[in-house]
Amino acid sequence: MNKVEERLNSILRKAENSSEITTSHFSKLDVTNKLVTFSFFDLNQCKIKFSVLVLVLGHLLYKSDIFNSSDECFLEMPSDASKIFREPESCDICNNIDQVDKVVNISALDFYEKYARMAKPLVVNDGAVSWPAIKVFDFEFFKDLYNSIDTKQNSRRNCQFFPYKTEFKSLEEVFEMKIERSILAPGEKSWYVGWNNCNDEAGKILQQYYEKPYFLSNNSENIAMSWIFMGGPGHGAHMHVDNVHYPSWQAQLRGKKLWKLAPPPECLYKCKTFEVVVEPGEIIVVDTNRWYHQTFILPGEISITIGSEFD
Repeated sequence: MNKVEERLNSILRKAENSSEITTSHFSKLDVTNKLVTFSFFDLNQCKIKFSVLVLVLGHLLYKSDIFNSSDECFLEMPSDASKIFREPESCDICNNIDQVDKVVNISALDFYEKYARMAKPLVVNDGAVSWPAIKVFDFEFFKDLYNSIDTKQNSRRNCQFFPYKTEFKSLEEVFEMKIERSILAPGEKSWYVGWNNCNDEAGKILQQYYEKPYFLSNNSENIAMSWIFMGGPGHGAHMHVDNVHYPSWQAQLRGKKLWKLAPPPECLYKCKTFEVVVEPGEIIVVDTNRWYHQTFILPGEISITIGSEFD
């Protein structure tokens, strides 16, 4: 690693006096690739290497004309980079927990004191049973909705799309699939995707079919619905931890989804990993910033889930 750094520093010194070298040249260097593709198995080494990479990038940005470029990113950071600097978690959130409670008619006070405050996951059986979305939301509904609006208008930046293990590169491509596959006809390839709804016009229409979960207090702000997950049986999301601002709720509107929850790595010897099946009309509440989670779509009809953060 030291040789790689020395070589790059030598190149940087030469580049300072050259007006012909730009960031596009640096992004093609084998030494740059070596700095980016480091191993994550040694945490201390990772932090050192990542710090070096940040310093190198800062130097490149300062010496380049990248801010006049139309490209949003000069170099993609590794997808797991944020986990390197994650603060150690207190095992109080998972100690003595061996299952996800399922409750009904829970008050806002009990929800906060027994679950939210302690970051304890739970499933509220009657959380979404009265929502019109259960009967209305399906593949054709979302297809018609997004095809009827200008997705480039009234949209905020950084809209995310998760193709998971499909070939789709955008939500538009999802809605172009043939009808047989969309309805999970026998012999057709299964699919599962997720996306962040950041179109204000679509959001106003979607909000006509659901409401803030009844167990959230009046003092708790329910962030406008941010996430929609839809697809057929098989793997959903891989085991991961999120990097969002607040805890989340997810309402299962159609199909059944198996959630596998795992404690933070530092608590593996003190806490257990467990599973829970969430069925239509139920809402699962998890602090996905602290609990590692993985999902599987169970056999049956298409799974549709909507979710949001809350504070």
